[in-house]
Amino acid sequence: MPLIAPASLFPAKPHLQIISALAAITLIAAAPSYATAQQTTDSIAPESSTGNSTPRSRAAVHAKDWMITAANPLAVKAGADILRNGGNAIDAMVTVQTMLGLVEPQSSGIGGGAFLVYYDARSKNLTTLDGRETAPMDATPTLFQDEDGEPLDFYDAVVGGRSVGTPGTPALLKTAHEKWGQLSWNSLFNPAIETASNGFEVSERLAGLIASDSEKLSRDPVAKSYFFDQDGAPLTTGTPLKNPEYANTLRDLATNGTANFYNGTIAKDIVAKVQDAHWNPGVLSLQDMANYRVKERAPVCVDYREYDVCGMGPPSSGALTVGQILGLLEPYDLASLGPQSPESWRLIGDASRLAFADRGRYMADTDFLPVPVAGLLDKTYLAERSKLLAAKTALENVSPGAPAFSHAMRLADDEAIELPSTSHFSIVDIYGNVVSMTTTIENGFGSRLMVGGFMLNNEMTDFSFRTHSDGVPIANALAPGKRPRSSMAPTIALKDGTPAIVTGSPGGSRIIGYVAQSLIAMIDWDKSPQEAIDMPHLVNRFGTYDIEKGTSAESLEPALAALGFKTNLRDLNSGIHAIMITNDGLIGGADRRREGIVIGQ
Repeated sequence: MPLIAPASLFPAKPHLQIISALAAITLIAAAPSYATAQQTTDSIAPESSTGNSTPRSRAAVHAKDWMITAANPLAVKAGADILRNGGNAIDAMVTVQTMLGLVEPQSSGIGGGAFLVYYDARSKNLTTLDGRETAPMDATPTLFQDEDGEPLDFYDAVVGGRSVGTPGTPALLKTAHEKWGQLSWNSLFNPAIETASNGFEVSERLAGLIASDSEKLSRDPVAKSYFFDQDGAPLTTGTPLKNPEYANTLRDLATNGTANFYNGTIAKDIVAKVQDAHWNPGVLSLQDMANYRVKERAPVCVDYREYDVCGMGPPSSGALTVGQILGLLEPYDLASLGPQSPESWRLIGDASRLAFADRGRYMADTDFLPVPVAGLLDKTYLAERSKLLAAKTALENVSPGAPAFSHAMRLADDEAIELPSTSHFSIVDIYGNVVSMTTTIENGFGSRLMVGGFMLNNEMTDFSFRTHSDGVPIANALAPGKRPRSSMAPTIALKDGTPAIVTGSPGGSRIIGYVAQSLIAMIDWDKSPQEAIDMPHLVNRFGTYDIEKGTSAESLEPALAALGFKTNLRDLNSGIHAIMITNDGLIGGADRRREGIVIGQ
């Protein structure tokens, strides 16, 4: 199979022949308040608050015809209503994203960007849409350096207009709907418009994040008036919150498409907000907004066991790095070792370190420089690198490899910081279409600038703050019009040419580890999506093994330390939302480290 898959590569089988009689609708709710609010015949298993980073196990959700899983109950319910009323996965995607931008504004929204991996059942195509933000044309490579040429402190660069790139999410939603949508565009905004107008209760997670970010978030007067009460205190759990400005923005999008967002009044408001920001004014222009384009790109795929694991290629490092991890592990029998074995995690940890070394050296926006995509996933290259894992202890030194390259460019290692935020959702509709979408404004609450009822991204800080290292250029250096490298890894794994697993996660550069672990758990360890998600996390990117504290993974810490790993017990706040497609139906899981739920029918 080609390593870079053309969009028409995968032939599809007829839609699933479901042989088991399952409940008409199965729903697992993440909070009792949501269960109380449901006025349907859906079966509901109420649970405790999801503010805790450590999940407790729960049953997987089964369904017959369609399924949706995302990080907030209101967004999942709105998307489920679209699917229930004849809409397809793309229709539901638009509704879910617009609702997430309202109820989970710290993670994603129309002021940010997104990557979509999509399987279209009618054309039997797997493809991707790149809605990543772009750097303003007036941005210089040294934008995030001080007068001495040294990188700014991360939050000195983030807060304000300097970090804002041209938003891509609205354009992605419109492009996807024009290509594959089924219901009318304007009808898809009604749930979020109604919720923004009538109000919703601030969740425990949102309240906690407002409180923890209060100093930065309160710098923008508009954001302060929205996220804080009249006394200047952060909003608390259960506070009713209305967002009429967001409702008006969505009405404009529903009526005019993206015309005003990129070329009219909304664009002017965004640019004015960025350029006039009291804290760190930026250089985004009306021309940047008007020039923005979504790009359809071929998926990047790797063979793993009996699956073709496909995802988003550059400017994302997600599919390449996940693919490298899996390719490096292919010769090793993880199934026999099992998830309790320190040897499994030695292999996974060092495979990840090797992949991250290549990521830091080679991966960036292919529209601006060559990336050795084929070389990085070449079976011979991975097999040779995989021999390094035959050691019985942790690798002492990890360096980038030398994949086959179509040119002789010399590159230095990247130093970009990518902190966790973002959101992911997965959708399978009754027609056999599949959506895996990861969406972000980068850091929590993005640039902390609010306009039109939504937050603006800080995606520019995903570039390397340095342009060179010892005179050698860095692939992910900032350039006008360039898209910053991402770790987002929306994934669809196919078996015999048909979608079998849909997964993805937020979490900054740890996204790659979360997604790789979820795939290994489902493929090698025979876990259901929920069991895979509930597993404690162990993530190694740059040498230190992050181990999810308060979980059974802590018992592995002494053995991993004895193998030579540096270890660190910490919260690992993923947001994996996964669906498995089987001959017997759909099986879904949601990450309780956030507020996610699954609805299926």
